[in-house]
Amino acid sequence: MTTVDVPHSSRSVVLTVSGVVEETSDARSLVFDVPADQRSKFDYKPGQFLTLRIPSDQTGSVARCYSLASSPFSDAEPKVTVKRTVDGYGSNWLCDNVKVGDTIEVLPPSGVFTPKSLDHDFLLWGAGSGITPVMSILKSALSEGSGKVVLVYANRDENSVIFRDELRSLAAQYPTRLTVLHWLESLQGLPTPDQFATLAAPFTGFESFMCGPGPFMDTVHKALAEAGVPRNQVHAEVFNSLAGDPFLDVELEEITAEEAADAASVSVTLDGETHEMSWPRKQTLVDIMLAKGLDVPYSCQEGECGSCACTVLEGKVEMGNSEILDPEDIAAGYILGCQARPLTDNLKIEF
Repeated sequence: MTTVDVPHSSRSVVLTVSGVVEETSDARSLVFDVPADQRSKFDYKPGQFLTLRIPSDQTGSVARCYSLASSPFSDAEPKVTVKRTVDGYGSNWLCDNVKVGDTIEVLPPSGVFTPKSLDHDFLLWGAGSGITPVMSILKSALSEGSGKVVLVYANRDENSVIFRDELRSLAAQYPTRLTVLHWLESLQGLPTPDQFATLAAPFTGFESFMCGPGPFMDTVHKALAEAGVPRNQVHAEVFNSLAGDPFLDVELEEITAEEAADAASVSVTLDGETHEMSWPRKQTLVDIMLAKGLDVPYSCQEGECGSCACTVLEGKVEMGNSEILDPEDIAAGYILGCQARPLTDNLKIEF
């Protein structure tokens, strides 16, 4: 049995695994029992993810992000789905070792791959385990929304289809609202942008959300552009392995009197509330918000997960690692709070 008793940070929580579902030969879902006193901390939006702390003999632990496949509206407990990846330490460890009753240290839900409204019509794209956050959005839209949902789901073959029975059941339950289109590489080969553009053509007014391997996402991006879908209707989820340890509490550098005097001023809107703060030039936006005790969304602090994405409404910042953002995102004013430092004296930022 794998047990963790005490969390390693003030943000993390130790959860008990209440269920293990073998989805396919190389994918399984882990269901978590969230204690009553932690439930508000684990409220989540469709499409968000959890960060799990996985034991390691070599490094003590590794942190890995796994999307929630459950819906906060129709599922009683949060569930993440893990697919083995070749040489992937975290995924193989979770698939080989975790049993019901085990405990795992987890950070609260995070991520911005989530619809602003569930009443849209949705064109959803998933490949392999990329179905996970897409499934959360799909179930939530059907449960709470009023629009149509079209899912394009690509896999190697029929045996690789995660949630096959659940998708069949949902299609039967919502025959006029849900359409599931399977793309099997074993039958159809790898999809081309032209083929996906043909699939997308009747649904150019729908909001598109996609998750899967890089080549698949590139194909979908090209297909949607070819079909004439506006860029602001296209949303992509990208995961990178985390090099640092997000389970350690952040320690802020001390600021000298000179640095404090030279600090910028920033107005930050978070969850509808506006906060006025001093922003020393060498600290990141996430740093100063944490120092003020604000519940800023963040996970990795490396610019790899996108949890802290926000919009600059006024002013300019310099950015560290921002590869997870598309050029279109940056042009629209998106930044990563964990990588941003002020360039101008006055800024206005919205989460």
